[in-house]
Amino acid sequence: MIHKTAWGTAMLLTALNIATPLLSSGQQLTKYVDPLIGTGGHGHTYPGSTRPFALVQLSPDNGKGGWDWVSGYHISSDSIAGFSHMHLSGTGIGDWLDIALMPMLKINDNPTADIKQKFDRKDEKASAGYYRVQLENGIQVELTSTERVGFHRYTFPKNTPKAVVQIDLKHQYNWDKPTNSYLTRINDSTLVGLRESSGWAGKQHIYFAIRTSKPIDNFTAVSTSQQEVQTLQAQGVIGQIAFNNTENLLLKVALSTTSHDKALLALSEIPSWNFEDTQKNSNIAWENELGKIKIESRDERLKTIFYSALYHTAVAPTLYSDADGVYKNYKGETHRMTNQGQRYTFFSLWDTFRALKPLFTITQPDRHTDFLNSMLAFYDENGLLPVWDLSTFETNTMTGYHAIPVLADAILKDWPGVDAERAYEAMRKSAFQTIREVPAYNEYGYVPQDVNGGSVTKTLEYAFDDYCISLVAEKLGKTADYTLFTKRAKNYTHLFDPTTGFMRAKYKNGQFVEPFDPFYSEHDFDKSQYIEGNAWQHAFFVPHDIRGLAKLFPKKNGLSAMLDTLFTAPSYMTGENQSPDASGFIGQYAHGNEPSHHIAYMYSYIGEAWKTQEKVRMIVDSMYHDRPDGYAGNEDAGQMSAWAVWSMMGLYPVSPVGGEYVFGSPTLDKSTIAMPNGKQFTITARNNGPKQVYIKSAKLNGKVYNKTFITHADMLKGGELVFEMSDKPNKKFGSSRDSWPTSMEN
Repeated sequence: MIHKTAWGTAMLLTALNIATPLLSSGQQLTKYVDPLIGTGGHGHTYPGSTRPFALVQLSPDNGKGGWDWVSGYHISSDSIAGFSHMHLSGTGIGDWLDIALMPMLKINDNPTADIKQKFDRKDEKASAGYYRVQLENGIQVELTSTERVGFHRYTFPKNTPKAVVQIDLKHQYNWDKPTNSYLTRINDSTLVGLRESSGWAGKQHIYFAIRTSKPIDNFTAVSTSQQEVQTLQAQGVIGQIAFNNTENLLLKVALSTTSHDKALLALSEIPSWNFEDTQKNSNIAWENELGKIKIESRDERLKTIFYSALYHTAVAPTLYSDADGVYKNYKGETHRMTNQGQRYTFFSLWDTFRALKPLFTITQPDRHTDFLNSMLAFYDENGLLPVWDLSTFETNTMTGYHAIPVLADAILKDWPGVDAERAYEAMRKSAFQTIREVPAYNEYGYVPQDVNGGSVTKTLEYAFDDYCISLVAEKLGKTADYTLFTKRAKNYTHLFDPTTGFMRAKYKNGQFVEPFDPFYSEHDFDKSQYIEGNAWQHAFFVPHDIRGLAKLFPKKNGLSAMLDTLFTAPSYMTGENQSPDASGFIGQYAHGNEPSHHIAYMYSYIGEAWKTQEKVRMIVDSMYHDRPDGYAGNEDAGQMSAWAVWSMMGLYPVSPVGGEYVFGSPTLDKSTIAMPNGKQFTITARNNGPKQVYIKSAKLNGKVYNKTFITHADMLKGGELVFEMSDKPNKKFGSSRDSWPTSMEN
């Protein structure tokens, strides 16, 4: 049985020595992708070459550390220190940047010296699967890639006497630092090596193989002193390979988490030295990815925003295993994924459970099974589901145990290839783990602030995760667990303060923490009450029980009034150590960070869908742009982009489990979605425009449709959802109770 993925097909063709087809005419969605979007502001994306969910992300590094350089690159920089092969997209912490290469005009007598080269922005180009830059010293660098191989093409100035490439295994910025490395020349055109490091992921490794298009004239490796050697092992090896009288040089760099022998095998992903073919095939891979959702809009700018966002939803998680499914985890254990699957890593679950992972149940019919089973493999190897898996290492970053909603959503949608009983066992174990303040949560019904910080956020997120477990328990016929976790899903009520309308931290004795300032932000997780924000942004995280939350307010329209105030409150925070992650403010709504992402859609749960439409269109228009600072905050491994993909089409998974997608305000005139079962579902917005933000009426397959949401199951049937748009709110649409999305408290 062939594993049907885009990269799997490419590997099969390579193995059979069949040329991958080149770009065909008419395929042009990639022209709307701008990888530079997100490289400015605090987006933290990278501009280099990758393929969908690939192990290799080949991109320039500016040679700077700091928060805005966690991806290695920021649009404000004018220098490049190297082109490394592994990058994180949109995260708040820096790691990887492994195996950095840098072309030079002469041998550097002091390889540890600064080798940064300036460049002019006009001499830089980035597109899907391709990057080019002209360095100040006259060397042109072009990059493309496959799943496991980075392909470099260097054009040196004419009459260059000595073309040199530095291989820097010491290359480190932000949290990352090498702990061991080696570099070996095995023949006149091939080197192999290893880089082990510690950083955000406390223990990580990557093997590599480098092959050059021309014979190496000489090879030098250095750690503390320059040595003419064939092999060198040290904490951070720097090697230089030199070539006589050449103007053009190509290099392939293959990666493996298992061994350098496997890296050598991976070089076959690019069987020839034809750079253009590899670049075109990368374009095809992205064209196929983008073609899963075809849109129509009279605004070309919106197409760039949408397809650049869809591109960013397909860069993480990233491959971790070799082509045969074998990998070596951070413990040094070698495993193989079952059923010809692949292991993935880089699971930013606190961010992506909200919109990206539900999107995968539409856009990734093949890979999502591997994503899910990768989380279960993590459970098998570590005893708990991942919280934030990087290089198979548990970074334990952020709150909640949000592999649970991802697995639950898949089980509830009857996702193939996932063992529901095995997944449930893993989910239940997370709910009774002995770390992360879960014992205190289970004892008190909330996390007390005098147990640890972030208590409000942890309580609200654990309650939502419990709700997800309850749904799976019900589906699997586990009646006692269904009752238990349904009760636990109501734990959010313990922190609600009816006097202020906010969720507030409590001590073990049940008393609210005083003094209370809803604008106060503390970024230190051990001291904070709210993670990466303040009481305003976290007051509304009850996506599973919005009407239950509404009933807690003393006044009938209390939740509606609170939501209104959120969007009009002053846009500032108090405190000496405010979280930089809270950004993209509209009042106190902070779109630059994930806790706010569902809030605008909450109005639809209480009969005010027109307010949802109004707010969503305002957010799309003000928070997404076709320029480097096009994101309001960290792109966060696809979540910021997934919000845009859903919302521009007119939908959003407010409670991201079970398959209900709430209507917003479609920015696009038409979106045709290839559903995972092969059928198409189309969303059409008639009479759409910048001022026509309100849904006047809706029809599903020609019949009047009064609900303010649509289910995943209905979309799988195929068909067309048509919105009639208007510049005036239709307050009757979505006002009747039977049109509202599901809430625990109905």
